[in-house]
Amino acid sequence: MSIRRGHSRSARRPWGRVHSLWIWLTGSLVIAILLAILLRGGGRRQLAAEGQSLVVLAAAGLRAPMEAIATQYEREFGTSVDLQFGGSGTLLNQIQVNDFATSDLFVSADEYHAQKALSEGLATDAIPLAAQRIVLVVRKDDTRAIASLDDLLSLSVRISCGSPDQAAVGRVVRRILEGIPRGDSNCWQAFEQHVTRHGVFKPTVNDVANDVRLGAVDAGLVWDATVAAREYREALRTIDLPELQGATESVQVALLAKSQQPTQALRFARYMSARDRGLATFAEHGLRPVDGDQWAETPEITLFCGAVNRRPLENLLDQFQRREGVVIHTVYDGCGVLTARMAGIVDQRQAAGFPDAYMACDRHYLEPVQQWFQEDVDVSDTEIVLVVPKGRRSVGSLQDLIKPGIRVAIGRPDQCTIGVLTRRLLDSQNLYESLMRKQGEPGEVVVEKPSSSLLIPDVASGHVDAVIAYESDALPNLDRVDVIHLDSSFNRAVQPFSIARNSDHKQLMRRLLHYISQHAADFEKAGFHFRLQAPAKDLRPVSHPSTGAVTTRAGQP
Repeated sequence: MSIRRGHSRSARRPWGRVHSLWIWLTGSLVIAILLAILLRGGGRRQLAAEGQSLVVLAAAGLRAPMEAIATQYEREFGTSVDLQFGGSGTLLNQIQVNDFATSDLFVSADEYHAQKALSEGLATDAIPLAAQRIVLVVRKDDTRAIASLDDLLSLSVRISCGSPDQAAVGRVVRRILEGIPRGDSNCWQAFEQHVTRHGVFKPTVNDVANDVRLGAVDAGLVWDATVAAREYREALRTIDLPELQGATESVQVALLAKSQQPTQALRFARYMSARDRGLATFAEHGLRPVDGDQWAETPEITLFCGAVNRRPLENLLDQFQRREGVVIHTVYDGCGVLTARMAGIVDQRQAAGFPDAYMACDRHYLEPVQQWFQEDVDVSDTEIVLVVPKGRRSVGSLQDLIKPGIRVAIGRPDQCTIGVLTRRLLDSQNLYESLMRKQGEPGEVVVEKPSSSLLIPDVASGHVDAVIAYESDALPNLDRVDVIHLDSSFNRAVQPFSIARNSDHKQLMRRLLHYISQHAADFEKAGFHFRLQAPAKDLRPVSHPSTGAVTTRAGQP
């Protein structure tokens, strides 16, 4: 038996090895599958937990839509979103004292708190999301006839209201009622006294709604979107008080200045503000969404830009693209060429290729396409000057341009803004027709260029004796040219920025404009006078380059 037993062991040993190998292979396969699942799903969340998680501070009344949006975003991109709720005022106070130094976004129930974060330098951008208004709520079984603030105060109703220092709803109520006279004071004073005696001030709007739902008070002031939630919709009814008819506020999301991942944070902000993503969820929860952008993980936008704007804008656009995680296709050319191209796109009834925004060299070339754009604003202006080869004094005024033998280059009026403005300038002194007649005379040189960028090279190389150009184009070449300023009311070009009516990325374009507004120094260094309003802390006076510049006035030494 020992032999058999030994034989039996010997016979079974290969099967045991195979069996162990099978178990090992099966276990390895299971582990590999689990690892794949972790990498595709949970693994991404683990990476998020190790530093990629977005921290979002949100008004408590927005809990339901924010949780739904965050869940959908996590499902699509695997990025963990850590939501922290509180009253808008409370959250802003904590941001101010640096309690949320590692946070990325702040979603405020009203415009005031988001804009205050901007003005104090705590945030860099704010994007509107949706609107909501204030309503009075009572339990559905409450039969009291309340139709006005007077009714509310005279019936000794127990009222719950958001604290003005903590909840946006309370701050708005106070702002509205302070503007309504009542006896020797205003309605807010009477309301505040009534709530103090017969009710309670709460830190969040959800606390107010819960007070009414549970019967702790008789009435409360909340956002209309709050009542849209199922737990409140089934228990409460709303009353519109005439005194609060104008109490509508804009829900906004702000990018916090101390965010360590602004590109990722802005992507989630764009997701929230996209009409086919977050805004649809806000609408489902009773808010009225703004006209948002179409969602794209990496939006591609087209900017038509007059050639004069290239120097101050080129680096800014590169910075904006990297910060936002977007692609900007910028087309620089003469504005006559750009507007003709736009007209061709419209005539062919094509949407593709039409710019999302247009920054012209001067308002003159915005007017022909104005009907296709909106929200235009003046960004900057630059002076129109005479430019001559360095050290040459054969030309000192516009009148000298028509002298025999003076070689001149100007812009073409039908192709570029500098051409139109040059003609207007020369016409103001009755010189344009004389210069054009000179163009046809033997031995004379009057060259017309299709873009402002082509003028300075001609005079810097000595091919012509003078050009009429933008001062901003001349400044980088002061080692080779001299600038002569002109006393004229027609010697300035104003650069407007406008957003296309049919753009799918209007919010993104407004954010680009806001970004430009924070960089006055880039325009000043390039020889422009900056016009766009921006927070005072961002407007830094910068001197123009002056090496070798000739700044005499025409006709003066």
